[in-house]
Amino acid sequence: MSFILVTNDDGVDSLSLPALARALQASSEVRVAAPAVERSWIGKAISRFDEVRVKPVERDGVAMMSVEGYPADAVQLGVYRLFEEKAAMVVSGVNIGANFGSAYTVGSGTVGAALEGSIAGIPSFAFSAVSVGNFGEWREHMLSPDSVPDWERFAEVATAIVAEVMAFGFPSGVDVINVNMPAEARVDTPREVTHVAQTTYGPLFKQHSDGIYKHDWVSDMEVVDGLWGSDIQAVTDDKIAITPIRISAVGIDSPELRELWP
Repeated sequence: MSFILVTNDDGVDSLSLPALARALQASSEVRVAAPAVERSWIGKAISRFDEVRVKPVERDGVAMMSVEGYPADAVQLGVYRLFEEKAAMVVSGVNIGANFGSAYTVGSGTVGAALEGSIAGIPSFAFSAVSVGNFGEWREHMLSPDSVPDWERFAEVATAIVAEVMAFGFPSGVDVINVNMPAEARVDTPREVTHVAQTTYGPLFKQHSDGIYKHDWVSDMEVVDGLWGSDIQAVTDDKIAITPIRISAVGIDSPELRELWP
């Protein structure tokens, strides 16, 4: 293995990034390339027309490449351009907040970064942590320096899961292993292999002035179908949800369309 590429969608200033890099470094060479600023809810966007500026930075003693682009840009560059060798694995996260349920998973920059790794043909993981209680208060704590021990704990869990999977062998036919951890997760917290719950949400934007709208998280996620055995159910039950994602399996058969075009 050449090295593990660590990235996220919360940016190089995220307190989780140094913790995750250091935890993985205990057994593998690690390099970090992440967005210069937070790039949440951006999915697997790739910069097409803008120049993408990259510069070396250091956070809490960990060398990083700061990428003025999207999470998937950071992975593209980190895999192919920024280092002499090609990355052998992508580990994205640990994200503040859940990336479970279909509505959040498809929009996640954390998952999008991992998907870019899978397109490059390398094993890719996405890690997120969430409190199912008062998310606002928990998020405020996780953004403060007091949260460093929590991030170190999440990093320990993520490192253990990566090691367990790779010792067994990254599963064939899987593009990304998407992991969601409850706020109190530890290495010995039970894991459960899950499916993605079908979810939806309503309006995400609030009008601030004439013709001006701003993302204001107006609505909550709602489960449409498939809660039992899902990523959401596992985290709600204080388990770590381990969800294999396969993009080529997204399409389903439709008898109605086959009647239209036999």
